[in-house]
Order: sequence, then structure tokens, then C-alpha cells
Amino acid sequence: MTMKKLILVAAILFATLIPCSKVLAADAPAKMPTIEDRIADLEAYMNNVPRQTNAPSTIKGPGPGHNAWQMTATALVLFMTLPGLALFYGGLVRKKNVLSVMAQCLGIAGMVTILWWLCGYSLSFAAGSPFLGNLDWALFKGVSGTEVGQGSNWISNNVWAIFQLTFAIITPALIVGAIAERMKFSAVLLFVAIWMFAVYFPFAHMVWAADGFMCGPLNPKAAIKAIDFAGGTVVHMTSGWSALVLCLILGPRIGFGKQPMQPHSMVLCMIGTGMLWVGWYGFNAGSALAADGIAGQAFTTTTLAAATAGFVWGMAEYLIKGKPSILGFCSGIVAGLVVVTPACGFITTSGAMIIGVVAGIVPFLACWKLKAMLGYDDALDTFGVHGVGGTLGALLTGVLATKEANPIVEGLASGLLMAQIKAVVITILWSVVATAIIAFIVKAVIGLKPTEDVERTGLDLAEHGEEGYHG
Repeated sequence: MTMKKLILVAAILFATLIPCSKVLAADAPAKMPTIEDRIADLEAYMNNVPRQTNAPSTIKGPGPGHNAWQMTATALVLFMTLPGLALFYGGLVRKKNVLSVMAQCLGIAGMVTILWWLCGYSLSFAAGSPFLGNLDWALFKGVSGTEVGQGSNWISNNVWAIFQLTFAIITPALIVGAIAERMKFSAVLLFVAIWMFAVYFPFAHMVWAADGFMCGPLNPKAAIKAIDFAGGTVVHMTSGWSALVLCLILGPRIGFGKQPMQPHSMVLCMIGTGMLWVGWYGFNAGSALAADGIAGQAFTTTTLAAATAGFVWGMAEYLIKGKPSILGFCSGIVAGLVVVTPACGFITTSGAMIIGVVAGIVPFLACWKLKAMLGYDDALDTFGVHGVGGTLGALLTGVLATKEANPIVEGLASGLLMAQIKAVVITILWSVVATAIIAFIVKAVIGLKPTEDVERTGLDLAEHGEEGYHG
């Protein structure tokens, strides 16, 4: 073969192989994760930590176990309001007003859901300032079931959003207990609508968002490195202190202190208490955002604190008044749940028992003595249980939180109590001032109270055209 022929053959082969090589390169499968990469993914999932490798992952979406628990926890928290809180409060009012508190709980649940979808979720958790998020997630934009990261490494963004919605629903519903039997339904809705923007959305962001002003666990630049596992400041303090201010501005019920106003059904109250206790596992253990060891710890401490506080409150009544009441047991259980809420994922079982004892005594004294001494008409003891209890829980968290229960505490232990005190002061001042301003605005626009005739007749018939009982 001549040199010219060799060159020609080589040229033909070269021209043929180049496109072939390009096809082969294009058709070559993407790099598969190694067995080590895949094991690292599984270990991260089991330990509820971020994925440890940047290699292509075969686990791209939420973890099924953690997601399943989070959906269950979400349903449990909704169960706390509907029907738990509705029955608890409904049993504690007079029978002519039983439907009014239930209607208020239902109305709040619907309205807050709309606000949450519209912009509330985004203002609470999207990146923004230390005090409020931006509108990137308004109308649930980017809130997908196949993506994670807005709330946790392994739960769907939409599950996280709805889990937090249930917190947003129950918080203003708690305020209803202080103003029961004497505030117009329209005024309740208007007050809550403004209050969500002025109080709840900012506090959810400050305490739980990654760039929040008081979010010690997530924000290394937080001005106040406080901790709140499931809502001592965000839920119970904001609602409890707001409830006190609102009931003072509203004034007492007609006949308050002059005629008996006993609960019309302790049976409903007890059933509601049981539902609240069961639902609270979603509230507290669900705040671990995974079916992991921290969730188990919160589940355990919640049980111990609630049961202990219920017993202590009942025995305190037994000792002082001679009879342990069902109302006392129920109030003690709820007080124990409230006080342990900010601490439940940060404390040991011994810490839970201490909280249970203190929660059975301090809120009891607040409801029994403080209310009588100051003369305010907190109809269903929202301030005594949630305001006092939430404040107590936030402070005890600073004392009892330990790295033995949750490693995250180790980096925050220095100065934690002072951080908790600062968070408590800010929460009280913000809630009190905002509530007073909102209450006077609503009073000026549509009025707060129904007429005296309506209040005497009962809100059920006058405002809702129905009666809870017939015959």
C-alpha cells in the first residue's frame, strides 16, 4: 500500500471515529453514586442530618418515615384546636354561649388558613430581615411536596408549611378563652386578622426562622440566642399576654363577681382536655421535624410533665379546698403541657418532673389568687395558664436545658438563661403594646362588645342563630 493510500485510509477512519466517539460520550450514562455515597445518604436519613455527599443521589425527595410522622403530627396539632380546644372552652362557658366559642375557633381556623396561604407562611419563614420574612413564598410559591429544605432536611416543604399552619391556627384561638361570652364574632375576626400580622408572623420569624432575631439554634448572628422548642414564646406567651390585655380593655362580663358563672359541662371540658393532651404530642414531638431520638425525648418529657402537673394541681386543691375538682385536674394537665412546651426537646426526664411540679403550683396560684386579687375577668384562665405558664416555661428552659438531652444546647449554654429572660421581656412588651393598639382600633371601627341584651341572652342565638341544647 502506497503512502497516499495509507493517509487516505487514516483520514477516513479519523473522520468516522470522531462522530462515533461523540455519540458514545453523549450516550454514556451519568456517573452513578458509589456504594459509599449511597450508604452516606441512608445514614444521613436515619440520623436526620443533611446529606453528606454532593454525588448524584438516589434519595432526592423527602424521607418517607420522617414525612409520615410529620403529616401525623400536623393532624394531631389541628386536632388540638378542632375539636380539642373547642370542646375544652365550650364546656367551661355557660350553655347559652357554648356555640359562640366553637364558632370562634372554626372562624379563626378558616381565616388564618387563608392568610397563611396568602402571605403568612412567607412572612414567617422566608428569608428577610431578623424580624419578618419576605414574600418569596407568598401564595405557596415554591412550596412543593417533592422538595425539602424550607423546614427540614427530610420533610416535604408543603408538609412543613401545613404543620406550621396548625400552630398559627391554635395560637389566636387560645385568646378566645379570656374574652369568652362577651366579644362580638365580627370583632374577634377583625382583631385576629390584624394580630396575626402584628404579633404572630413576626414572632414565628424571630424565634424559628433561620435568620430570626431570637433564633439561637439556627442563626449564628442572632441578637438574642434564645431557644424555644415548640412554642413557649411564639404560641403561649403571645396569646396569653395578649389575652390579658384584651380582656382588660373589653371589661368584665355582666354580673362578674356578683353571680355564679360556673362551667356548664365539665364532661365536655374533660373530653377536650384529653384531646388537647393527645394532640400535644404532635405539637411537641412533631417539632423535632423527624421521627428521631429528639422526637422521642420530647414525647417522653411531655407525658411526664402533663401527668405530674395535673396531679399536683388536683392535690393542691385537695389540700387547700378539701376537694380535688375535675376542673383542677384538667387545668393542671394543660398547664403542664404549656410549661414544658418550650423545653420538651432540650431537657431530661428529671427536668420534666421538675417542670410538672412547678407547673402544677404556679399557674394554680395565678388562677386562684392573682386573678381574684387584681379583679380581671379572664373568663377561662387563658392568662393564668398560657401567659403565666408560657413565661414560666421559657425561663425554666434556660435553667433545665442540657446537652445530655439535645447536643444543640452545648453551643448555647453560656448565657442561655439571660437570653431567655431577654426573649421573655421582648415577647411581653411587644404582645401587650400591639394588642392594646389593635383592640382600640377594632373598638373604634366596629366595637368590641355586643349589646347588654345580647350578652344576657347569650351569643349563640344572637350571633349564630343556633342553640347548643334544646328542651
